[in-house]
Amino acid sequence: MMTVMSEKLLEAMQADAACVDAALARLLPDSRGSAFNLFAAMRHGALGGGKRLRPFLLMRAAALFGFPAPAAAPAAAALEMVHAYSLVHDDLPAMDNDDLRRGRPTVHRAFDEATAILAGDALLTRAFEILAPPDTHPDPAVRLALVAGLARAAGPRGMVAGQALDLAAQNGPLPGLLAIVRLQRLKTGRLIEYACQAGALLGGASAPERAALGRYARALGLAFQIADDLLDSEGQAAEAGKATGKDAALGKATLVSRLGADAARAAAVKLAARAAGHLAIFAEKGDLLRETARFAASRRR
Repeated sequence: MMTVMSEKLLEAMQADAACVDAALARLLPDSRGSAFNLFAAMRHGALGGGKRLRPFLLMRAAALFGFPAPAAAPAAAALEMVHAYSLVHDDLPAMDNDDLRRGRPTVHRAFDEATAILAGDALLTRAFEILAPPDTHPDPAVRLALVAGLARAAGPRGMVAGQALDLAAQNGPLPGLLAIVRLQRLKTGRLIEYACQAGALLGGASAPERAALGRYARALGLAFQIADDLLDSEGQAAEAGKATGKDAALGKATLVSRLGADAARAAAVKLAARAAGHLAIFAEKGDLLRETARFAASRRR
């Protein structure tokens, strides 16, 4: 069953998305510069839509500990740049070969493949440049932890490893359930977990509070990915903002392909409930994040 987003969550997500979009517009190179195509491609890949779920989780996790959401915008923008880079590269013909992203032509279609590769490279490296200075957080130890954590989440033992497993599984025997869960925890879950942990770092959370947010994020990440796979399986391109039906065509390993749509949908609901339960330590302060888990598991776009 689809969950209707409450007005409070809608307002919070819209406010945080506007905040991070403003930060992205400010922190990305001006497309009128000397490297016009590169800068324009970076902005095309990072601006102009998207759920901004990862920045939202970072900003709301930070707000749990009194760190204002707007003050967390630079770190949130850096995280979104890494996510955008991964989408730019995933869309390339060598990987998923997609023509549409967020209702617009993918970067390699709007520009060309070489420019898309460079734009992705530039978004990734720009993210670490943003995390390093005192504007992100006055404590250098916190900034170092943010940089190291993002490198781990995005790198060869995180998101990139998940993408490699995803490509390796295409058109071969369907992996087992545990293998698919591991793939999705790496490819999608690691950046979602980083979002919550980075917010906790910014806000000075205790070890038990960070552990609770980590458990929340791991369950949420799987629920979110199942919802994404259901959209690909059952949704329409106009609704999803990207081509649908590609997972089956490419032979991708998903929990929908392994369990079937109904069982996968039920699993997403259970994972969202589990995620919400991990926030008990925060009492009513965690209500927005609880609702976020329920909504992410049943979203239609």
